[in-house]
Amino acid sequence: MNVVARNWWALVLRGVLAVAFGIFALALPGAAFAVLVLAFGAYALVDGVFNIVAALRDARGERGWWTLLLSGVAGVLAGLAALLAPALTALVLLYVIAGWAGLTGVLEIAAAVRLRRHITGEWMMALQGGLSVAFGVLVILAPMAGALAVVLLIGAYALVSGLVLLALGARLRSAARRPIPERVIRRAA
Repeated sequence: MNVVARNWWALVLRGVLAVAFGIFALALPGAAFAVLVLAFGAYALVDGVFNIVAALRDARGERGWWTLLLSGVAGVLAGLAALLAPALTALVLLYVIAGWAGLTGVLEIAAAVRLRRHITGEWMMALQGGLSVAFGVLVILAPMAGALAVVLLIGAYALVSGLVLLALGARLRSAARRPIPERVIRRAA
């Protein structure tokens, strides 16, 4: 029996959590954004501590241990910054998203211009690039609207993803109860 089918309940649990978070994010986007920032802070802090511990344990004879130590210190500092100044962390995160969207958009427009000699429909890539640039500019000019857009997108993704996981978990549960036909076993081998 496939390990995924045997553990169908894990997919159902992930689906339930994703649906719950999606509903939470769509219903209370401000609170959801705060939770995301704080969750990032907690993750970065814990990850940083583990990296520092690992670096110090391996410092005796291992080359390159200092890169792990620096990574750990950076994680601890980022985690503390996010937990102690969540509003500033949220603003920085939004500006990083805006910069990424703008740069990606400009590069997509440039690629569309280069591709127009080779394919038709390159305007769709240029349109995508223009939308990315517009989103980046919107986030810079109106960070609260950008934060709302990001949270609503994450919420919608979590909700849809959770529903898909629930459906998959239900199918796997019924599949786990059925015997696998001999021809399928032979084909897989």
